[in-house]
Amino acid sequence: MENHSPLLRKFITLGRVTPEQVKSKQRDAHSTAELICLCSGISSAELAEQCLDLFRIPLFDLNEFDVTQVPDSLINDKLIRKHHVLPLHKKGRKLYIAASDPTDYGAFENFEFSTGLQCDVVVVDHKVLEKKIEQLFDSSGGLALSEDEFKEFGNLDIEDEQSQQKSDDKEKDNDDAPIIVYINKILMDAIKKGASDLHFEPYEHKYRVRFRIDGILHEMASPPTALSTRLAARIKVMSRLDISEKRKPQDGRIKLKISERKSIDFRVSSMPTIWGEKIVMRILDSSSAMIGIDALGYEPEQKQMYLDALDQPQGMILVTGPTGSGKTVSLYTGLNILNKPERNISTAEDPVEINLEGINQVQINPKADMTFANALKAFLRQDPDVIMVGEVRDLETAEIAIKAAQTGHLVMSTLHTNSAPETLTRLLNMGVPAYNVASSVNLIIAQRLARRLCNHCKAPETLPKDELLKQGFAVEHLDDISLYTPQGCEHCTDGYKGRVGIYEIVKITPEISELIMSGGNSQEIAKIANKLGFANLRTSGLKKAASGMTSLSEINRVTSY
Repeated sequence: MENHSPLLRKFITLGRVTPEQVKSKQRDAHSTAELICLCSGISSAELAEQCLDLFRIPLFDLNEFDVTQVPDSLINDKLIRKHHVLPLHKKGRKLYIAASDPTDYGAFENFEFSTGLQCDVVVVDHKVLEKKIEQLFDSSGGLALSEDEFKEFGNLDIEDEQSQQKSDDKEKDNDDAPIIVYINKILMDAIKKGASDLHFEPYEHKYRVRFRIDGILHEMASPPTALSTRLAARIKVMSRLDISEKRKPQDGRIKLKISERKSIDFRVSSMPTIWGEKIVMRILDSSSAMIGIDALGYEPEQKQMYLDALDQPQGMILVTGPTGSGKTVSLYTGLNILNKPERNISTAEDPVEINLEGINQVQINPKADMTFANALKAFLRQDPDVIMVGEVRDLETAEIAIKAAQTGHLVMSTLHTNSAPETLTRLLNMGVPAYNVASSVNLIIAQRLARRLCNHCKAPETLPKDELLKQGFAVEHLDDISLYTPQGCEHCTDGYKGRVGIYEIVKITPEISELIMSGGNSQEIAKIANKLGFANLRTSGLKKAASGMTSLSEINRVTSY
């Protein structure tokens, strides 16, 4: 019993937990608090209240705590994950820490040594604590790694491990070990900074590495141009591409296993340029589909329209917007809501970016004649309830998808258009009959992603009323506007941290259906949608700016007026 924490020893002494229970349940628990709950049968909330009574340590409700407020200087991945504690905030020389085990003195000493601050502990519900810790790493980069995990990351546990090891050994024999370390460091930096894409770009007199962070590219490194060939070769080895082929574009994928519970996928694309091969790597984060609909940025009425459309037994939901506007995350958030044992869900994608258990996902492969249209035809013979098509690209795919939506299936897909009304006219221009569009489409979501202002450094902005009206704000709302501008600090990138969705959601009402049937164009559809109260992208964006969530300059960047 000597190795047990004082909290567990207390429960054993009081007879609420037996040593035999501890021994049998120890492997199933990730923390002392979880172990006590498993052994004693009490809930995590009850345990927190009992800690308050036993040790007279304040109880804190973490449910309303915003983890984005935690200063980056306090985020120590290794200590947080190892000890299951969460730094809350700093006041003077005191650091407030949330813990489910208020007797884990070793954890508090480690934080005091790491930060040079004195720790003050509050006790919290361990289930809420675990959820907030995951949210913390999502907000600080989504796939943050501890130092121990990075050591494993440096070993590159890649699929097809045997052939990969041979390639690694060959590279090490050629003195390429520094290149391996350098690439690993770049990948870790990208993950920690929350980048979505990495660009490796050769030029005549320069080689640069850029990260796309919150939708904007930033130059992060400039290695010697002499290394360009070796850098490209290393990435191609990792993604199992043909190293000898330098004249054609190639696509590959890297799956790195970081730990028993975490793996990271990269989608890799190489393209020959006049100065060498440019390589772009996209970080694929399956957890983005699990963040929940509330985190996407829908207004309450927009969220309800989406949920109502998902609740329909048949019809079509279309999501539209440019590349990188978050369409896939919106679709998968909906699929995650629908993902129940009683539903058969199938998706056809190019490529499959998010893996979700319980959903049958098909990778489009034109070389094997596995097109969107052929996949859809196959789905209809497999007793589907919900079908997701990655993109409606041609008339054949559109016709099969609409047929499925009209025959008792819920169909979800994307289109590349600029607004919801233009999506309807795009289908008509493809050759889909107007009556099919009017009878099958239930909801259209047009979206953009805007950078979210950093709460630590944003500064108030005052504009004249004439300018506010010119920007598109309504006269009756001028007194309720709180605009802010980005400043930049240690917690963010150029004054922004994270992104928020801006949406135009149009429900196909009888009025809009009638207009479609009569051959109305996108401008006429937009007018009637506005009359019916469906906010367009500009209006939704201005609402986000007026609330201080993002800046007016950012809204002007992602929407037109």
